[in-house]
Amino acid sequence: MSATEVHEGAMLIGGERCAAAAGETLPAHNPATGELLGRFPRGRAEDVDRAVAAATAAFPAWRAMAATGRAACLEALADRVEEGAEELAALDVADNGSPIKEMRNDAHIAVAQMRYFAGLALQLRGETIPTTSDRVNYTLREPFGVVGRIIPFNHPLMFAASKIAAPLIAGNTVVLKPSEHTSLSALRLAEMIAETFPAGVLNVVTGLGAEAGDALVAHPGVRRLAFIGSVAIGLSIQRRAAERVVKSVTLELGGKNPIAVFPDADLERAVDGAVRGMNFTWQGQSCGSTSRLLVHESLHDEFVERLAARLEGMRSGPPADESTDTGAIVHQGQYEKVLSYLELGRAEGAEVRAGGGPVAVEGMAERFVRPTLFAGVEPDSRLAQEEIFGPVLTAIKFRDYEEAVAIANSVSYGLTAAVFTGDLRIAHSFARDVEAGYVWVNDSSRHFLGAPYGGVKNSGVGREEGIEELQSYAEPKNVNVLFG
Repeated sequence: MSATEVHEGAMLIGGERCAAAAGETLPAHNPATGELLGRFPRGRAEDVDRAVAAATAAFPAWRAMAATGRAACLEALADRVEEGAEELAALDVADNGSPIKEMRNDAHIAVAQMRYFAGLALQLRGETIPTTSDRVNYTLREPFGVVGRIIPFNHPLMFAASKIAAPLIAGNTVVLKPSEHTSLSALRLAEMIAETFPAGVLNVVTGLGAEAGDALVAHPGVRRLAFIGSVAIGLSIQRRAAERVVKSVTLELGGKNPIAVFPDADLERAVDGAVRGMNFTWQGQSCGSTSRLLVHESLHDEFVERLAARLEGMRSGPPADESTDTGAIVHQGQYEKVLSYLELGRAEGAEVRAGGGPVAVEGMAERFVRPTLFAGVEPDSRLAQEEIFGPVLTAIKFRDYEEAVAIANSVSYGLTAAVFTGDLRIAHSFARDVEAGYVWVNDSSRHFLGAPYGGVKNSGVGREEGIEELQSYAEPKNVNVLFG
């Protein structure tokens, strides 16, 4: 199936591909062209109820299966995704608007992460605790039951495939809710799931966040939730989840992440890091983007000039074109939000050094924004304090180490941070002092299998991508045995 062949998607509930109970659908549009790609089910509370019931029914057998058996199912799904990587990437390009190079890489990352968690199947272990000679005390790690996973629009396939891995390996069953803006690759994944997993173990429900998403968050049969998205929605999920039963909730939320460049930094490497860290190649639509560029005053002007030249050389073009560097903003509301921040930056007195507005791409819709660099930005301005989730980088001067750290920590977020320096003391001091959950030294943006990823402050709670994620999907139980 190619992106142009998508007509009517179907959810996966209890091993069966199905429409929404009410028969309603939502449209899927190509953000780059405006083309109607197809329609997919508008699931509501009734559909979530069905999915949770199916997951609940499947849980005892899935929990009882040997960990190696669960791993084999996940490996089989990874094989299907690997075989269909090009097709899935094409779906994401059409549905999400990011360049094919990035969406193809997302598919490969998804496969690697699934295989990583499959390999950890025998590592979810308890421990023995010394007591007295007439007893033994030990712990077990037991799955929660039904897990709800809600994922965002910026990495549709990668998140849909990889974020189900840890809860499944831990012995839980899952209800997956993709973004209403990018559901197509998740629905194609659902077809692969039906071929590789027992019925009901993994269910996919599509629909609006305020309807299907809210029903999943509030469902009393879902005791464990994980969400990736905005701070505002994360806060509402914490409140909503607590209304009926006690739930375990982890959140990966927004970021206004600093990248600090000190006087002794390798300038070319730092410029590369600033471009890569801002994730311009998926239009800056990433929570981890290092969107605040802190540059020492002694090299600020030269650095900004070099960086601006690099950004002006990036090609905005059709997302399916292999030579495209930056694609389309995912939906109209996000596009208008990005444009409003470009206007705000000018109103606050910041200077546009690169980009600064929309760009027309031949044959495409009006949904493209040039990679933008603002200089002369005040640290306490809205442009420097608020997450834009678009291709907008703000440059801020600092005088010394203390000021750099103060500016870095002056926002309500704390997801990622990067520092460029040749001084080992500055590097380790900054990594220690910056309020962030994931820090790069002389690098940016890259993730590593097994390295725990997550934020502090308003950027969330919990860690993913490592064994910590696997452990978060199992509750410890203590057992004390008295002999005789």
